[in-house]
Amino acid sequence: MNRIQNNPYRIAGILSNATAREMQKQRGKIKAFASAKKEITSEFDFNILSKIDRTEEVIGKAFSNIEQNQDKVNNSLFWFVNANPFDNTAIEYLKNGNSEKAQEIWNKVTNGKDVNSSNFSAFNNIGTLQLLSKSKSEIKEGIEAKIKLIESEYFENFVHSVADQTFTIDNKKQSKLLVDELLTQFKNQYSSADALELFSNCGSSTQNHISKKFTEEPLHNIESSIETTKKKRTKNKADAYSFGLKLFVDSKDDLQLLKSLLGSSDLKYKMTADNVAKEVMQCSIDYFNESQENDSSKNYLEEAMKLVKLADSIAVSKLTKDRAKDNLASLAEMKDKDLNQAVAVLKSIEDAYNNNKANIKAEVAGMNLGYNQTVNWTKVNQMIENSIDWDKATDLVSNVLNQNTVNKIQNSDKATKVREYKRLVDFLFSKLGPIQINKVKHICYWKDVRAAQAKSTAKKVGSTIGKATDGGCYIATMAYGDYEHPQVIELRKFRDNTLQKSSLGRSFIKFYYKYSPKLVEMLKNKQKINSTIRGILDAFVNTIKK
Repeated sequence: MNRIQNNPYRIAGILSNATAREMQKQRGKIKAFASAKKEITSEFDFNILSKIDRTEEVIGKAFSNIEQNQDKVNNSLFWFVNANPFDNTAIEYLKNGNSEKAQEIWNKVTNGKDVNSSNFSAFNNIGTLQLLSKSKSEIKEGIEAKIKLIESEYFENFVHSVADQTFTIDNKKQSKLLVDELLTQFKNQYSSADALELFSNCGSSTQNHISKKFTEEPLHNIESSIETTKKKRTKNKADAYSFGLKLFVDSKDDLQLLKSLLGSSDLKYKMTADNVAKEVMQCSIDYFNESQENDSSKNYLEEAMKLVKLADSIAVSKLTKDRAKDNLASLAEMKDKDLNQAVAVLKSIEDAYNNNKANIKAEVAGMNLGYNQTVNWTKVNQMIENSIDWDKATDLVSNVLNQNTVNKIQNSDKATKVREYKRLVDFLFSKLGPIQINKVKHICYWKDVRAAQAKSTAKKVGSTIGKATDGGCYIATMAYGDYEHPQVIELRKFRDNTLQKSSLGRSFIKFYYKYSPKLVEMLKNKQKINSTIRGILDAFVNTIKK
């Protein structure tokens, strides 16, 4: 221990209860040695101590540090005194390098005994010796011996053996001074928990002082962290998640230390823990609101919920824990909001289609048909299919279900609701054309939409071939999947404005109409061939546009 190794009494080469005359004599001797550049040694340079360099400056400072009575007492508690035959014998053993024998002597007059007028110095000496040990148990015993001496009525005897007879001292104050000095010595050597354990055998007054000393730093750390987090959160709410997470991590160990020192029922601990929890929750709220307002692409809902859960884990009071639960419940509702809205929009489209279907069939069922008249169910089905403006439906879905919304749906844990969502998407895709499907393909995250587009194209071809027979383009309609596709329209214009004006062109049109329907029937489900045809036609349309 540095406080003992570099003790002013040790540097001066005297014991703590040396007389004024002995001190003056030693001072003169050391000064003479220093002037003559001789090595300065002392009989009290015990081999249990490391060597020191006694320069004139160091020696002068040492003697000045043992001039005042209070300084004498403070330094004596970390050195040795020779107040009785037991001390004299034990110190001789120390001089000869036998610290075990010295400790044995002092242990005999202190172990299991109270402090009295004959052994008060032994309590101090054995305590000093044990504080030099590398064993935690011996250091712990050394601290106990020192505190026991200071708290006894015979501490006055010790004080008067090292200071003036008229000097009086406050035992409680001296005990606190000793503890503070020991904590300083232990600061970089032991963890907080280990340091606390070293004082565990001390009385209640010492324990209370230790608790206060150990709580000051963590309380300050936590209060500073909360204040820093508040300032950062106010300036930059978009990063409030990282601020809240850092506050939780930085405060965790300090809160655990406070809990071990004060107990979970202590008002100061509960207030501090709740203050951390409240600030972490506020970070969650600000982060969620800011992210939602700016339509952030981050998974901010999950991150906000994580912060609330962390806050709940450290909250103590019922009021704070209830607030955390309420926030968590609100966020949980928000978590399903996008999924519920998506299902509602898709369901409204399905319901509108089914209602139209039912109404149209009801009208057909109520028709009075004449003799040999039958219902043209092909037209009826076309009416049903066209009863919804699918372009508007596509635009509605595209506006409501952006990529961020779909990402949230994909991460939802509401399996039943997600299954309903997937069913409704499949229904929608069964009604849309390939171009419409392509516009909202992001809503179908669980499978490739190309199969749905192929199916739609084949269906579209079947429904538009009839149009093509009235002057349409069979193969182009098949390739693009829509009679009204812009490229198909351009090809019809080329037919009417160019081919029709020459005999060769008209012959080609006649040939085309004769053989293309059969070709379409053969190729309408061949996606690779259709893709190749589209490529050729695209190049041709680009040429005729020039």
